[in-house]
Order: sequence, then structure tokens, then C-alpha cells
Amino acid sequence: MNASRPKARWRRIDLPLIAWLTVIWMLLWSGLTWGNAISGVVVAIALCLVFPLPAVELDLRLRPIGIVRLAGYLLYDMTSSTVTVTWQTLRARPGPSAVIAVPLRCRTDLMIAATSVAVSSVPGGALVEVNGATATLFLHVSHADDPKAVERARVDVRRLENLVVRAFGTREEIDRLAQAATDELPEGKGPEA
Repeated sequence: MNASRPKARWRRIDLPLIAWLTVIWMLLWSGLTWGNAISGVVVAIALCLVFPLPAVELDLRLRPIGIVRLAGYLLYDMTSSTVTVTWQTLRARPGPSAVIAVPLRCRTDLMIAATSVAVSSVPGGALVEVNGATATLFLHVSHADDPKAVERARVDVRRLENLVVRAFGTREEIDRLAQAATDELPEGKGPEA
């Protein structure tokens, strides 16, 4: 029998998770009592032992300037998108819709998830699916008969991905974005063009 097996289980007991599960338990039982608190802790520990969560490595960097830029852009984008969607609704002439695929340049789960959350927080385009294996977002876009609108949606997702990575990504992810941007330039154009 492997002696390190029990240690691995005990390492997976996360105190903030135990506290959160206990709070949920007490909310489900409609009250803060000693009995609910004690039984909540017991149930939470049992859940963590029976269904251990995998170890998660967060390569998260908090870059204050990047976070401010991301928040500013999201605020601007939410406001302008809300006005656009309201205008389209009042016009009562909906254009054809489509689902488009937007491949992301970053491949880490954290950056894919953060970009997905940023994209889904903006009105006007709905996130339909996230394919983590290929790092592709699938978006529902209105007015898909206009190629410029479809391309604008792709550019907006790429812009959000860039802002998310520059706010929370590692140096390697930022370098990958810069390299991908250089690779996407038309033939004969350098980064200085």
C-alpha cells in the first residue's frame, strides 16, 4: 500500500472550499444554527474526501495597468453594445444570424476561460460553445449577412483576448500573442509597418 496516498487526499481538503460548502449547506437548511454548521462541515469534508478535486496550478499574474485597460474596455464595450442592441431591437428588422468560430491564440485553460467570461459579459453576441482542446470560441452573431460585421466580431474577440492576457497572463503567453500578431501580418509587412 502506498503511504503517500492519504497525504494526497488530505492535501485536497481546501479550507475555503469547506467554508463555502458549509455556507451553502446552511442556506439549504434555511438557518444559522450550531447543528447546521457542524453537519455542514462534516458533509463538506466528506464530499472533499469522496470527490477530491484535482490540483490546479494557477499561472495567474495580476498586472494592474492591464487590469485597468481591460476594465475600461469592457465598460466601453458594454455601453456601446447595449446601445447597438437596443437600436437593433427598436428597428424591428433583425438580420440573419450565424454561429462563427474564433480560434484563440492562447492555449492555457485559465486564459481561455477568462476570455470566454469577458466575451460573454458583452451584450450583442452570445457565447455558444468553448472548445478547450482547440482553443476555439463559437459565438452567435446577429447581422451575419454583413462580412464586415462578422469580421468585426472576430476582431473584438481577439482584442478581448489580448487585453485579458495582458491583464492576467504570464510572460510566455504575452510573448505568444506578440508572435501570433507578427505571424498574422500580411506578406512583406513588418511589425513597424
